[in-house]
Amino acid sequence: MENLREEEREIDLRELFFALRKRILWIIAAALLGGCIACAYTQIFITPTYTSTSSVLVISKETTLTSIADLQLGTELAHDYEILIKSTPVLEEVIDNLGLNMDKDILKQSITVENPADTRILNISVTNTDPEAAKEIVDQVAQISSEFVGDKMEVVPPKIIEEGEIPTVKTAPSVTRNTLLGLMAGIVVSAGLVVVLAVMNDTIKSEDDITRYLGISTLATVPDRKDYVGQKNKRGKKKAKGRGGKK
Repeated sequence: MENLREEEREIDLRELFFALRKRILWIIAAALLGGCIACAYTQIFITPTYTSTSSVLVISKETTLTSIADLQLGTELAHDYEILIKSTPVLEEVIDNLGLNMDKDILKQSITVENPADTRILNISVTNTDPEAAKEIVDQVAQISSEFVGDKMEVVPPKIIEEGEIPTVKTAPSVTRNTLLGLMAGIVVSAGLVVVLAVMNDTIKSEDDITRYLGISTLATVPDRKDYVGQKNKRGKKKAKGRGGKK
């Protein structure tokens, strides 16, 4: 009984394979259509965003001498600065200074702060739909947060070591990525549709289907007239060639 089920499962997988192969051109066309739609939608309907980055150095004391303890302390302070940089007072002052028409929560979502491992450097990045606005905002955030941190924590303010630049390459969306996703979606949808249609197709196409679906054995089969005529024509051509060869 188990062998019969395994055999039926193999036959089903084989039928699905042949169904997919039969519709391969249709699947390719659907994939290309999905890729084209995703590409066009990305370029027309999605507003591109740009990111500008400024870097600040966290220092723990006035002296220029650096020790292991100084490095460790600077690294620990960097984690505190990540929170202070995106604090409400800093965000509100940035909005007031630049006259931004946005809420502090929206501005906070556009700011990211990263601390590379084993360093005292903080990379402050701002993402905006306007590349010039992204540079202006990140410069203001770096400057105001540096003063705010030095005042509230009573430490040496972080030093700005690199100001933001006007980005020329958009950060998002990625046309290539979305196009590939559209291609994959087209393949998955079209292949899934072919599989569903093949599974739902319960028409009897062979003697094995009679045994599988109806549970009865096949006593005899009637050949297709087209196949019979085709075989008869082939035999006639062979006899004609044989007579021609004898001549």
